[in-house]
Amino acid sequence: MNTIVALFGLLLVLQGCTYAISPSMVEKTDKTITFEMLRSDPTVYKGRLVLFGGVISQISNVKQGTLITVVQKPLDYWGKPVHTNKTGGQFLVFFPRYLDALTYDSGREITVAAEVGGTTLEALGDVEYDYPVLVSKELKLWPREQSPPGTQIQWGDPLYDPQQQP
Repeated sequence: MNTIVALFGLLLVLQGCTYAISPSMVEKTDKTITFEMLRSDPTVYKGRLVLFGGVISQISNVKQGTLITVVQKPLDYWGKPVHTNKTGGQFLVFFPRYLDALTYDSGREITVAAEVGGTTLEALGDVEYDYPVLVSKELKLWPREQSPPGTQIQWGDPLYDPQQQP
């Protein structure tokens, strides 16, 4: 009986230590393409598989599926977006099925393995913004961070050191 409990515990630990996207999909992605490279000229990378993530800023269901606007964030070792104010910009993710807008709401973190589909020009306030468009092959919605009751979570840059400020 103890062996079964130990194996079950080990299975739970290993499950918690898996990458955001399936290993077979991660192997297919081109890890040499950075978000800065994609932003500078998305058409060069059209058809290539990439792995990016960030925070959802907007979601809308369209006729063919769901369009998610994501504020890009760097990914950690496990493929989870890092809690930082640094971003390379925004990108759009097209998901070929309908997603629940209440579940995939603004502020949620996602990681996506996707094919570069090109760009689209959209209004961002008073400015036209050229968004890279990614067609989702695999998507991971991260659970919400839970904080103890009565506390506020304040995310900051982990490299910021107030001691080194002038």
